[in-house]
Amino acid sequence: MSNINKIKGRIAILTGGGDVPGLNPAIRSVTIRAIREGFEVIGIRRGWAGLVELVQDREADNSCCFEILTENMVNRIGRTGGTFLHSSRTRPSHIAAADVPLHLKDKYTEEMNDLTPEVMKNLDYLGIDYLIPIGGDDTLSYGVRLHHEGVKVIAIPKTMDNDVPGTDYCIGFSTCVTRTIEMTHSLRTSAGSHERFLVIEVFGRYAGFTALLPTMAGAANRCVIPEYPFKMERLCELLVQDWFTNPSHYSVVLVSEGAMHEGGEMTFSEEEKDAYGHKKLGGNGDYISRNLKEISPKFNNGRKINVINQRLGYLVRCGNPDAIDSIVPMAYGNLALNLILAGKSGRLVALKNGRYDNVPIEIVTSFKKVVDIDQYYNKDRLRPFYESFENKPLFIMASD
Repeated sequence: MSNINKIKGRIAILTGGGDVPGLNPAIRSVTIRAIREGFEVIGIRRGWAGLVELVQDREADNSCCFEILTENMVNRIGRTGGTFLHSSRTRPSHIAAADVPLHLKDKYTEEMNDLTPEVMKNLDYLGIDYLIPIGGDDTLSYGVRLHHEGVKVIAIPKTMDNDVPGTDYCIGFSTCVTRTIEMTHSLRTSAGSHERFLVIEVFGRYAGFTALLPTMAGAANRCVIPEYPFKMERLCELLVQDWFTNPSHYSVVLVSEGAMHEGGEMTFSEEEKDAYGHKKLGGNGDYISRNLKEISPKFNNGRKINVINQRLGYLVRCGNPDAIDSIVPMAYGNLALNLILAGKSGRLVALKNGRYDNVPIEIVTSFKKVVDIDQYYNKDRLRPFYESFENKPLFIMASD
């Protein structure tokens, strides 16, 4: 490493949770501004895993845990999607015995272990003055923990679901919405050709922003979201009505992966839980599609309507960022450096009512950010309200 006496300080940056377009532009923004301000920047690899698995030995190969970032390095990747630092869903405060790094297995022998003391030691070993985690509420909740432990943390919100509290916008949301609209419109040609229902499953475990906003933009006739348990028969009745009124005889519904019908439960593709206690969702679109096909004769004069069922999944989180997810990460990175230069920490950079801002990092764990269904969702018609947009943020229902 370079002589830290020649620099103002050392900043570490990491990305955790799912990948989204906009992460590499954020890394680029932080790195270039920090270097030009006289800091050295270290990229922590694989999210919090890099700070858990690092071996404090100068002879050890820690290339899988961190690397020093340069302007040339980040310029090459700044326009691309994903995260070149890689990511994981590691939660250092909850490490199962099987996942404890080999060099720590004698020290941590419980079924579930809190390796925060090791993270603190590793941050000190690397000489980190400021830590910038980029992630959703799970990743950033551990950033809150480190803030309370005395680490200087500046957080950047990222998630396609746009559900990090305290900000109207999270990196990745715009590209997700853009892709959802584009792909839904593309799939219409098949739905219309075969006179079918089109059921499209989108991301959204607890919050329905990624289904509601594309529907508001005209991508679908209806949407079902996690915030409101819907009636399956009512959904089918509405879709049949839409099917009849469409000259091409098809109708479209966007289904949040976490949406539930009345009396039902979330649909999981796996029973195993991740480090944050979440089972992997998947298959909600399959389940709803089967039910719609079976129920449709009741509302279609005894005739069954077939279904085209598509799960968008990683198609909306791969590839390059759109314009907003290229611009906002640049601004967020610079906001983070402004806070560091001002000597502040324990903050979350944010967009509030169309203006860049920052808020206390504790807001990340203070409440769940979900759709205000009384204000934005027509529970009888299963679609957004199209009214009262004055003084709302860019993405309408995204404000806290």
